[in-house]
Amino acid sequence: MTLHDKSLAEPQPGELPEWRLDDLYAGRDDPRIEQDLEAARQANTALAELKGKLVAARRDPERLGAILARGIGLYEEATNRLWSVGAYASLQTSVAREDQAWAKFEGDIRTKASQIAADALFFSLEINQLDQAEIEAALRANPAAAHWRPWLRRVRLMREHELSAEMERMLNDRAPALSNWSRLYDETLSRMAVKVGRETLNLPQALNRLSDADPARRKASAQGLAKALEDSTPTLALCLNTLAFEKQLEDRWRRFPDPARSRHLANEVDPEAVQALEDAVVERYPRLSHRYYALKAKALGKRTLDYWDRNAPLDQEQPRRYDWEEAKSLVLSSFDQLAPAFADKARNFFDHPWIDARPRAGKSSGAYSHPVTADKHPYVFMNFMGERRDVLTLAHELGHAVHQTLASPLGTLLADTPLTLAETASIFGEGLVFDRLLAEATGPERRLLLAGKIEDGLNTVVRQIAFHRFETEFHAARQQGELAPEHIGGLWLKVMGESLGPAVKLNPGYEHYWAYVSHFVHSPFYVYAYAFGDLLVEALMEKRLEDPEGFAPRYEALLAAGGSKTYVEALKPFGLDPRRKAFWERGLARLERLVDEFEALS
Repeated sequence: MTLHDKSLAEPQPGELPEWRLDDLYAGRDDPRIEQDLEAARQANTALAELKGKLVAARRDPERLGAILARGIGLYEEATNRLWSVGAYASLQTSVAREDQAWAKFEGDIRTKASQIAADALFFSLEINQLDQAEIEAALRANPAAAHWRPWLRRVRLMREHELSAEMERMLNDRAPALSNWSRLYDETLSRMAVKVGRETLNLPQALNRLSDADPARRKASAQGLAKALEDSTPTLALCLNTLAFEKQLEDRWRRFPDPARSRHLANEVDPEAVQALEDAVVERYPRLSHRYYALKAKALGKRTLDYWDRNAPLDQEQPRRYDWEEAKSLVLSSFDQLAPAFADKARNFFDHPWIDARPRAGKSSGAYSHPVTADKHPYVFMNFMGERRDVLTLAHELGHAVHQTLASPLGTLLADTPLTLAETASIFGEGLVFDRLLAEATGPERRLLLAGKIEDGLNTVVRQIAFHRFETEFHAARQQGELAPEHIGGLWLKVMGESLGPAVKLNPGYEHYWAYVSHFVHSPFYVYAYAFGDLLVEALMEKRLEDPEGFAPRYEALLAAGGSKTYVEALKPFGLDPRRKAFWERGLARLERLVDEFEALS
């Protein structure tokens, strides 16, 4: 689908919301920006006065507790101010990628914020010079300090991997310049022009057309996108290679045993749990993705699927379209079935200009909910084109927004949630909407919905684990030197071929498709969190079926805990333990049952 094709009755631009960010700042010249930067600078100056005092007070629990409480309070104050300004720059730039003034503003803000934050680097380093027994004694002596126990736990995770104060300062100071590689990557994709016949599409439009009902339109878009990506791969590969090399250097200095370990620490997840997840998913490739795509090929009257048929609708009719009001109603009514409080919090985002859903030139692809800070409200970003998948994306991002809202009373530092739990509410929100759609569907429509749900599950679980395996192989190969685009493409074809199976043909051009997966550049080893979250939600939904009334308050408590609990602690009230392979197999079995039902209906 394209924004120029009115035959598909897509929502008109006036029906789709654009956010207003003036409750953050009125523009690049808003004096509140400099005021917040100065407030952050002052908070960090006050924090710097505590340098050396933590270690000096290590034998005095009461004094140490008081210093910790004051220091973390100042640290959060500076964090709130810097994150607020940084969020504004990021949000504005994401809808104006072609505007160099906004790009410059974002880069300048990143540099200023980095310089201000550098004054606080000593604080976590000094905390980690203390013994755990000394910290525990201080927390017992000072209730205000004890409030920060979860944050201190997360800081302590990096204890073995921290460098000297001078090295940490150097890494912090060079981070803004290094981030220009990510900026170059983003700007390259946002300017990408995909030639499809007489049309010129941007990246989101070209990707969206891969689910068009017309096989010829899918093929033309896929081939046009492959050519556009091929033309850009020298730049995109350079970005990926450079950032991977920089990661190698830092990982080596920090003594991380493998490239994914820093992400595991940030997620507060055991590497063994991630390996159990990967093993369980790969083991199910034949019974999930391989089997489903063979069934889909048969349903489409083909021996094999071309890669551009992977997300094709099963019939040649144009799929059901949804306008914005229909999508809003579906999401809110589905959230209300879980608990009215969830729907009420989501409704705030429709009642205020906090959602940007209209696709337009210069706007980034993708979707997210940005929490800003705990004393502000989140903003939801997406490109709504009227498809069922867009309705589910809206539910996904509003799930994030509700989660972020529920956790906000904890304050910014404790509300910040590890990725493995951060996807819980979003995927649960999607599941609620899908269950609503499936319950109302009969006959052929039910089969089509099942296909959509299975494909979403495969994209979230199987595809993301395949992405994780691709990253693992890429970073291992990068240890031996820079990888040419052809080498990267070969790794991509190998790993994706294993996950998709023999029923999907990886036609020429597909070897370039790694290049648009922005997580590889922005958040290395992020992707497994999607599979983690999806299968975790499958387990939670099973628990909801067992006790619908008792589930909602426990689920709300899980979300409201933000990052104050580990994933093991958060799931204990539900009797779930993701460190066991059986946990992942349980979620995969639910997806396999959907494939069974699809096969029966076929």
